Amino acid sequence: MPRYSATPANEAKSAKSSIAYLRVHFKNTVETANAIKGRKLLNAVTYLKDVEEHKQCVPFRRFHRGIGRTAQAKAFKATLGRWPAKSAKYLLQLLKNVQANAESKGLNAEELVIKHILVNAAPKQRRRTYRAHGRSNPYMSSPCHIEVIVSEEEKTVEKADESTSVVPFQSQKQLAAKRLRASRK
Repeated sequence: MPRYSATPANEAKSAKSSIAYLRVHFKNTVETANAIKGRKLLNAVTYLKDVEEHKQCVPFRRFHRGIGRTAQAKAFKATLGRWPAKSAKYLLQLLKNVQANAESKGLNAEELVIKHILVNAAPKQRRRTYRAHGRSNPYMSSPCHIEVIVSEEEKTVEKADESTSVVPFQSQKQLAAKRLRASRK
């Protein structure tokens, strides 16, 4: 059983999944994971399918040197974006796995939210490319590890009416200061 970098607040209402040594670009996967963090699970799945079909882009905020601009990035208040299809494909597989894990625990898939997603760099894999005049250069790949934790969204409780609200707690010092101010008037 793999170790996770975070623990959910409520183990019974959450599900986990991870994958290691995945041969997909680390930087593209980081940006794609950041784009789906905090979304509902089913919303993230449809978003990643749209990325594969070039209907929506992934905004590049951190690793954005040499990234072109696209009008689709305006939806994220950004200008730089791409469509990392391979990263989207592997993240979709991971989300389907975590959805299956959640359903086996008896959780409702429509209420699941991606609370934690982490992409770590795996050890680089070394190859060589041959250059002119008998030289060669490294030709490295940058694989990554990914982990996801989803949890059922907490139900929000409506705020009580202000007319029936309770007076906030005041210390003896605060009450004495209030009496002193009232006596000075």
